[in-house]
Amino acid sequence: MNRLIQRLPQTDERIQWIAIGSGLVFVAAIAVFLSNEWYWGLLIPFGMALIASIVLAMDYVLWFIVLATPLSLNVEFKDLGSTLNLPTEPFMIALTALFFIRLAYHGHFFPKLVKHPLSLILIAHLVWMLSTAITSEMLLVSLKYFVSRLWFIVVFFYLMSLLFKDQKNHRPYFLLYLIPMAAVVIYTVIHHGQYGFTKKSGTWVMQPFFKEHTAYGAVLAMYFTVAWTMFLRYNYRPLAKIGILALSIIISVGLYFSYTRAAWLSVMVMMGVAGFIYLGWGFRRFMMLIAGVLLLIGLSWNTINERLNTTQAESSDDVTEHLSSVANVSTDASNTERLNRWKSAWRMFKERPITGFGPGTYMFLYAPYQNPHEKTIISTNRGDVGNAHSEYIGPLSDSGLPAAIIILALVVATFYYGFRLSLYLPTIELRTTATIAFLALVTYWFHGLVNNFLDIDKTGLPVFGFTALLATLDVCFMHKQSNQNTP
Repeated sequence: MNRLIQRLPQTDERIQWIAIGSGLVFVAAIAVFLSNEWYWGLLIPFGMALIASIVLAMDYVLWFIVLATPLSLNVEFKDLGSTLNLPTEPFMIALTALFFIRLAYHGHFFPKLVKHPLSLILIAHLVWMLSTAITSEMLLVSLKYFVSRLWFIVVFFYLMSLLFKDQKNHRPYFLLYLIPMAAVVIYTVIHHGQYGFTKKSGTWVMQPFFKEHTAYGAVLAMYFTVAWTMFLRYNYRPLAKIGILALSIIISVGLYFSYTRAAWLSVMVMMGVAGFIYLGWGFRRFMMLIAGVLLLIGLSWNTINERLNTTQAESSDDVTEHLSSVANVSTDASNTERLNRWKSAWRMFKERPITGFGPGTYMFLYAPYQNPHEKTIISTNRGDVGNAHSEYIGPLSDSGLPAAIIILALVVATFYYGFRLSLYLPTIELRTTATIAFLALVTYWFHGLVNNFLDIDKTGLPVFGFTALLATLDVCFMHKQSNQNTP
């Protein structure tokens, strides 16, 4: 507590009186609005308080967002025709506004970071998304989608990078999301236990914190990586070490009972990449391996395709059969529906290969692009059950080929800098931090083959935040000499 008090800015008597006066006005405004039953008016004083807190203590607001995001709730405001993630999204909107005000005033923001390739790719992503939003079939939907992505990247990538410039903030960033996420897992497991831990109930028991199990599984896969790498690679005092172990076990239990096949597989892939880092093998060897695997798949495609079409394992409560059902593309409804969505997205892409139909419009427009014989028992024409289920195919229909190329460039750059930083940063502490961020991103981008969650705050924060951490480590610490050799 003393350290916290020391960090607070010292104020003179005039500022103290201004603060007291503002507080009195704040209370009076609330009283007036309540007495007149003008409840929307309450947004004014609370909005003023929100802006004041952001201006005076932006770092604390960022920490609050990290802490609160796993517990945030998606609330629908019918009068506004929109939804907000509370309590975090109002802070994110205000932070984004402040970011652009300061950018306009100062004319720059962390120039080294902005010029970093990961940053430039994200800027290209936003610019192209805005361009295709303007040409969208559903202008309002696409603009909302763009604005939401804008404040995710501004807050989770650019503003979080200010925290990452101080090495002391790296571990707290991991823990402040990990601890409340563990609380969500405990709630979910207890809730799930009331229904016998069945796969069917496992698709929704994480509500209201997650809408369904695939996004929940994607986050758990990332933080499974975070928790166990922190436990294995960072040095802690015995009591803290036990705490990290407990968090690791809780996240592992949650991941197991999520029944999310893609999340399980993504962890296996992550372990393979971790093996590369352990052996000291870098990006070039990894790309050679990927090229070899793709070549092997191409040469063996007929055999693979025959095996896929003859596999009959169905998703079920049995973990082995559930995992085996990944290869069932003939009768498993989840798999066949994904194929239906991907083929629909491909047909939309062929119709508009450059600009697509507009960001966020796929779910509203794909129905006519379904072939009747490819539809499944869970297919719909109502645009109410999700998107294209791929971070790589979805952009093709929404924003055309350039959007997909930008996403691929982001993934390749992530792997390049992930290997580089994990192997060559000057201290073990920094290399461990880079390894945690990189391997967590590995799980997400593999998971992204069959799902896309970047429009959700609970996944957007770690994905863009870990990307920011890699970029900041590169610009601030890569060439910094240090005698520190142990984490």
